[in-house]
Amino acid sequence: MSSASARSELIEPLVEIALAAGRAILEVYARVDEHSARIKGDGSPVTDADARAEDIILAGLAKVSPGIPVVAEEAVAAGRTPETRGQPFYLVDPLDGTKEFLSRNGDFTVNIGLIEKGQPVVGVVYAPAIGELYVGIVGHGARKASVEAGVVGAWQPIRARAADRSAVSVIASRSHLTPETSAFIERFQCAEFVSAGSSLKFCRVACGQADLYPRLARTMEWDTAAADAVLRAAGGSVITLDGQPLGYGKREQAHDSDFANPNFIASGAWDPLKS
Repeated sequence: MSSASARSELIEPLVEIALAAGRAILEVYARVDEHSARIKGDGSPVTDADARAEDIILAGLAKVSPGIPVVAEEAVAAGRTPETRGQPFYLVDPLDGTKEFLSRNGDFTVNIGLIEKGQPVVGVVYAPAIGELYVGIVGHGARKASVEAGVVGAWQPIRARAADRSAVSVIASRSHLTPETSAFIERFQCAEFVSAGSSLKFCRVACGQADLYPRLARTMEWDTAAADAVLRAAGGSVITLDGQPLGYGKREQAHDSDFANPNFIASGAWDPLKS
């Protein structure tokens, strides 16, 4: 799976899987209300759309990439976690932004990311309610397309931009804006603050619509992997607070559960930690 051609050949089938999952999500979305969610053991909401989309993705990946383990959010919550150490594996969040889904604001996504040697190399992010599709192959670029009536339009290359530290456009989720995140943002001259949900925040940075997405609050690897790949493919970066690339496949962490992320900073083509 390590060759560029093998990664490129994955994009079309992964997009088809994401589109199919998106169709299932929209069927539930049409009748969703604030009472449509159940609460999982970790306190996060889950809906029938999460389960239906994950089933579609798992079945699709089993055909496209037989033998490659898949770490999927709802399967892990149910105690089904495959062995991933020392091999490529997929990270799947079938519905990132369940709160956005329930509030019906459209900012939720289907996320499929491929991890090799602890780093994201391929990502597909699809926002079915607003018809936005993003793909990235690290080292070979990123692109986006609009989706109308289930049909993918023309692809457009995307590229993260270099920021002027005196006028930084910041994107974040207001519902997860911790005091630590606010303090980090205050290091910069914030020319604009934009709120967005789910993994779309990474994609906005990848498109050059924002410069900085700091996340100084807990996330899981399936929340970030696919969009992380898109951003890195677009020339941006996702780093921890000590300046290292955000890693994947984290197991047996003394301070947190398997696959939990540390705080991170996603940015365009510049170094947000450089003074």
